[in-house]
Amino acid sequence: MDTDTGLLLLRLLTGLLLAAHGVQKVSFLLGGSGLAGGTEEFRHDGFRGGALTALAAGAGQIGSGLLLAAGALTPLAAAGTIGVMTVALTVKWPNGLWVQHDGYEYPLVLIGIATTLALTGPGRLSTDHALGLPHWPAWSAAAALAAGVAGGLAARALLHHPPAPATQAPPRSP
Repeated sequence: MDTDTGLLLLRLLTGLLLAAHGVQKVSFLLGGSGLAGGTEEFRHDGFRGGALTALAAGAGQIGSGLLLAAGALTPLAAAGTIGVMTVALTVKWPNGLWVQHDGYEYPLVLIGIATTLALTGPGRLSTDHALGLPHWPAWSAAAALAAGVAGGLAARALLHHPPAPATQAPPRSP
């Protein structure tokens, strides 16, 4: 029972924090800046799509976070978590690893936790177990990792635009 309790605590902490982060992207709840603030955050990070991008990211975080916390459809929840955190990792990559410098340390930890939960399963104290779903096979963790990373990289490729090159002023005439 200790393992199941540990998995429950890990799922609740990770899933609810991820869902709360998504709520912040689209509302004023939990210290968020509303949809306009979430939209501006994505624009600042070089993403196009405006409010739709912020809504999609927020919904992805809320949905995958709640599924992860509940231990429901665990491989799907893990893939969603990995996907949104892969996008975050790519945004923070230029800053290096450490979060003190706005690095990718935190998204990487969340990717690791989601992958681990996909591998171990959510435990007996979960929706998956209550619904009688069998323990997910080990390959589902690899599939969740691959699908999440691929989805996150695809979203980045489709929605991110590189910064415009700096324009030089025309030479002054003597």
